[in-house]
Amino acid sequence: MSNLKDQFGEIDIYWFDQLLRGRIAAGMRVFDAGCGSGRNLVYLLRQGFEVFGADPDPRALKAIRQLAASLAPALPADNFRLETAEAMSFPDAFADAVISSAVLHFARDDAHFLAMLHGTWRILKPGGLLFCRLASSIGIEDQVQPIGGRRCRLPDGSERYLVDAELLSRLTEQLGGHLADPLKTTVVQNQRSMTTWVVRKNV
Repeated sequence: MSNLKDQFGEIDIYWFDQLLRGRIAAGMRVFDAGCGSGRNLVYLLRQGFEVFGADPDPRALKAIRQLAASLAPALPADNFRLETAEAMSFPDAFADAVISSAVLHFARDDAHFLAMLHGTWRILKPGGLLFCRLASSIGIEDQVQPIGGRRCRLPDGSERYLVDAELLSRLTEQLGGHLADPLKTTVVQNQRSMTTWVVRKNV
């Protein structure tokens, strides 16, 4: 019997929570926008899901294609493409569930953030689920240093585009969705803050 790491990989614990709650069911088409090397896709690949992804890093693309070839050899390599979230070639209303984990906070400015968000949302089917993890100012509002717009320097020295609860609530409505879960935020030793934003697309 394989151990948990073999079965699930280096999975995001909050994405794991969605799996445990039965929100990602057999037969669903799952898309990872900014898939990296596939840390959140190991279980899905092992279980025979129809998995797709995009990432702008050629090294990440090579890694995810190698992972998919080893765990799901029948899956076409072209399911994973060298593309940015704002300019993906996949069709509208394509996936039942879309993952965006640690991607949107790399936005350069408001326009770039919205382009990435809308590019990701576009491929989600009505009734589908968007799972998003991104940096926020929630819980560390007095400890971040604005450097232009919503770009801020965090106490850990990194620079990120930071959202807050008000913005996420407004975007949820503007996109035509509703929260599938309350916003959940983890503050890591007052150094950074990560919010989980899970949205169901209205039918």
